[in-house]
Amino acid sequence: MLIILAALLPVFLIIALGWVLQRTGFTDSAAWPPMERLIYFILFPCLLVQNLASADLGGIDIAPMGAALLSAIFLMAAGLSILRTRLNLTGPEYSSLFQGAVRWNGFVGIAAASSLFGTAGLTLMAIAISLMVPTVNLLSIYVLTRHASAEPASLRVALAAVIRNPLILACLTGIILNLSGLGLAPLADETLKVLGAAALPLGLLAVGAALDLSHMRQSGSTILLGTGLKMLGMPILVVSTAWLFGVEGLTRDVAILCASVPGATSAYILARQLGGDAPMMAGMITASTVTALISMPLILALFI
Repeated sequence: MLIILAALLPVFLIIALGWVLQRTGFTDSAAWPPMERLIYFILFPCLLVQNLASADLGGIDIAPMGAALLSAIFLMAAGLSILRTRLNLTGPEYSSLFQGAVRWNGFVGIAAASSLFGTAGLTLMAIAISLMVPTVNLLSIYVLTRHASAEPASLRVALAAVIRNPLILACLTGIILNLSGLGLAPLADETLKVLGAAALPLGLLAVGAALDLSHMRQSGSTILLGTGLKMLGMPILVVSTAWLFGVEGLTRDVAILCASVPGATSAYILARQLGGDAPMMAGMITASTVTALISMPLILALFI
């Protein structure tokens, strides 16, 4: 427990620093949106390409881990669909509950995997991103356009949004470079490594800056439900599906870590763009991130 807490504590301290910088006015609020674009479109993709292009993928059995993670996502989605008929929620409110329960924060996942498991853990987390990000994005866009948006988007539009995702493109590029044997030239490898190293601290600072504790007081019961489903329900599902598909060792540990991270800040942007309940979504992201400080060490200590 103490080893896990020691590995995760720097992650949460950097998130807290981002929150302090934003709330004290040390950093201008206008500085965060362009920084988030830099992290999302440049630095984070550099980290993923460099890591996947140079990783030893030969000994990794990806299929069981992928099956466990994707099964857990679809089980949660099915459960939420059934739950919707029993909850007195508007379409926008339900769409934000859905996003809060199924989406996950890749910045926190990558940083935690690197702290806990080193390069091998980071590689597995990058592979998990390549599987989970398109899945949760498609599901979220479908639910938002089906239940919240005035004009439902077509499947073609949803697929185009996923295909253009920089994280997906980065994962595909890194895997192709690796499996083809091309790899990265030494200069490109070192350049991407330096840029990628900046992604983790800046990404965590941006997560902290986006937190707004005042949103947690709005729609309290729904925020509590979404946070519970994400921070407790999803890890239990992944532990169960990992056992079902025979996932063991480091791949199992990383799969459980994926399930235990808080909600994605990008869910707020998607809710705002497609008609979801954006304030509720912001509250759920904040609640899950604060909860993760306690729940992540406990879940990881129990199951890995």
